[in-house]
Amino acid sequence: MIALLDHLHHATDVIRLDYDARLVRRKRLMTEGGRAVMLDLPELTDLSRIAGLRLEDGTEIALEAAAEPVLVIRGDLPRLAWHIGNRHTPCQIDGDTLVIRADHVLRGMLEGLKAEVTEDVRPFHPEGGAYGHGRTMGHDHGHDG
Repeated sequence: MIALLDHLHHATDVIRLDYDARLVRRKRLMTEGGRAVMLDLPELTDLSRIAGLRLEDGTEIALEAAAEPVLVIRGDLPRLAWHIGNRHTPCQIDGDTLVIRADHVLRGMLEGLKAEVTEDVRPFHPEGGAYGHGRTMGHDHGHDG
């Protein structure tokens, strides 16, 4: 059985996954070294905060966020963040910038709101959910009634 690790002792290979690929239950993954790893977890799991995997033979493999196309946003951040959040769009907050996955429709909206928007390719680490879980699966926030 493959174990999920909070920290690594001696990783010998790495698997890089983009934001979407880090949400997984059962999937065949490839290491940078070319080794196939069949991940079969009991439930859908966000691997964003998992350092790595320990395989049946004891091998440790690091998990890293892959670089992917993103938009870097500058401007009136509270206002821009509100519009991004209103669309339930994952967003990374980096000091004086917001970062979202590349999306031409959102880019147009943000530029219409006078944001400075630039393209980049980098690992994407959006904020987790405010209700104690990582990604919000659907729209359940545990509201009563």
